[in-house]
Parts: sequence; structure tokens; C-alpha cells
Amino acid sequence: MNRKLVLLLSFLYIAFMAYLFFHYRSTEESFKSTIAIGGVVCGAVPLLLALFTKLQFNLPIVISYLLFLVGSQYFGSIRGWYGLGWWDTFMHFLSGAILAFSGIALYERLVHRDGKVEISPWIIFLFTLSFAALGGVIWEIYEFSSDQFFNMTLQGGGNDDTMIDLISDTGGGLIIALWAGFRTKMKVKKNHQYPKLS
Repeated sequence: MNRKLVLLLSFLYIAFMAYLFFHYRSTEESFKSTIAIGGVVCGAVPLLLALFTKLQFNLPIVISYLLFLVGSQYFGSIRGWYGLGWWDTFMHFLSGAILAFSGIALYERLVHRDGKVEISPWIIFLFTLSFAALGGVIWEIYEFSSDQFFNMTLQGGGNDDTMIDLISDTGGGLIIALWAGFRTKMKVKKNHQYPKLS
């Protein structure tokens, strides 16, 4: 059921952005058409994973990802909400939280089921926070590269914009990392030992 819903939601987003691409291409709004084609590519990620892998999808994360795309690509870039100032910071904060949840899901799939290891709450905290921060860094590399090689203006505020974005990403990730570490600590206390995540 999750797989079918992921396919449906991804397809709907791809179809919406494809429509916007052709619309803005016909009106010769090149920036908006570029964002729209980027939306098609980003929306295809969960669709391709669902079609060509056997991953068990964490539906809340997929829905959060697609909502983030709507907020950043459609409302932020196409509708111009990034001009509000605070919207960019809010989206980076949100992306940090989503990346942190994705890190937890990745950990549970790669270590929790296969590794059968005992783990410290601090490892969970550090892994979750690091995963979110790394995602923010990779995004800033993408923005910088796009500005340098394709003459875009994704880093409109220069160094200040980059640092505020990274702080926001890390802040969102930090909140989820604290929650994940606390949750693991409670399991430890309940069992009087580090829990076997199996």
C-alpha cells in the first residue's frame, strides 16, 4: 500500500511540475521553467526508488519530502515566497528536520535490522545531527556550483545567506537529534542496558 501511495503522490507532483514547465516555457519565463523541470527531476526520486528498488518506504518521510518540494520549488521559487526573507530560513530549518528523520530511517534499515548491534544514545544523536548537517552542506555546494557554472543567483545573500541556511539546517536537525537521543536513552533506562536494536 505504501509503495502504491508513493507512486501516486510522486506521479501527481511530476505531472504538476511538467504542466508548469510547458506553461512557463510557452510564456518564455525561463527561470520558472527551469525550476519546474527541476521539480520533475526531484519528484521522480521517490518514484524511481519505488519502481526499481525493494525499499520499504517510510510514508511520513516521503510525504514530508514532497511537501518540502512544494514549499521550496513552487511557493518559494515560482511564486516568489523566498522574497519574504524568512521563508528560505524556515524551509532550511524544515529540511534539516526532514533530513534528520531520514537519517534515523536509514540507520534503522542499515544497522538496526542487519547489524544487530548495541548502540549508545550519543551515537544516535551524533549520527542524526551529522546526517542533517551534511545534507545542508551538500545543498549549499549545489547552490554555489549552480551560481558559478550556470550563472544563477541561488546564493542571493552571499556568505550571509550560506551561513544562515547552514545554521537553520543544523537547528532543525539538532531538535530531531535530541529527540532521537532522548528516546534511545529512555529505552536504555527501561532495559537497564543499551538496547539491542533488532
